[in-house]
Amino acid sequence: MNVFLWILQGVLAALFAAAGVTKATQPREKLISQLPWVSDVSTPVVRLIGVAELAGALGLILPGAFDIATVLTPLAATGLAVIMVLAMGLHARRKEPQAIGFNAILLIVAAVIMWGRYGPYAF
Repeated sequence: MNVFLWILQGVLAALFAAAGVTKATQPREKLISQLPWVSDVSTPVVRLIGVAELAGALGLILPGAFDIATVLTPLAATGLAVIMVLAMGLHARRKEPQAIGFNAILLIVAAVIMWGRYGPYAF
């Protein structure tokens, strides 16, 4: 089970790291062409989302990799799950069912990591 959780953590971290760096560094105009929802949100909020996603990605990997403060891994997964719930709300308002479905998948993966790392398979 530990190997399975590490694979999930790696995939989820890669996705959120890429998304986070993009949202934190790209110009607003380029983001709007890639992510239409950005037009409904202020630039500082988009940057904050990007930084939070990047921090969550690092939190999924680094504590377990260095065996320091491993409680941060399930906390990072919890934070990413909260971001996904909020994203689902935004996409629901915008009537974007495909985006809601993708966010739901990421939410489920984050929940599996939370359960696995908080529960019986904790580091």
